[in-house]
Amino acid sequence: MNELNHQILEILKEDSRRNPALVATMLGITEEEAASAIRQMEEDHIIVKYATVLNWSKVDSEKVNALIEVQITPERGTGFDAIAERIYLYPEVKSVYLMSGAYDLLVEIEGRTLREVSSFVSNKLSTLDRVLSTKTHFILKKYKQDGIIFDDHEDDHRMLVSP
Repeated sequence: MNELNHQILEILKEDSRRNPALVATMLGITEEEAASAIRQMEEDHIIVKYATVLNWSKVDSEKVNALIEVQITPERGTGFDAIAERIYLYPEVKSVYLMSGAYDLLVEIEGRTLREVSSFVSNKLSTLDRVLSTKTHFILKKYKQDGIIFDDHEDDHRMLVSP
């Protein structure tokens, strides 16, 4: 991949609403060059989706998110890929990562209630062949996601007092 494509990706990663005309202006290229590069990266599945980062704590809708450490026995011939695919096909699952360390997969899920998440882990995930153990960590609060800080803290306006 060339340097221009990397620069375009960085610009779109920061704000995916930027149109090809703005990207072109930022990089000193023509709008057609920018549009063509973006279109090609979409066709090559380098750009997979344009997503919005939401601060769900500001929305009336309650959601429960959890990170689950999963230890598995890899399958002969497919390794971790086959079991990872079985897991990521569940609609509750938002992300699946192959990890190094004490566990094999990190699974991020979302549910409406603690009971719904617990039910997913006990009835669907832990019963899969090759799953040896799970550890569930409920996310209590998100402070930062994808480089975006969620915490609305007010600046301290008190006067500095020194001895």
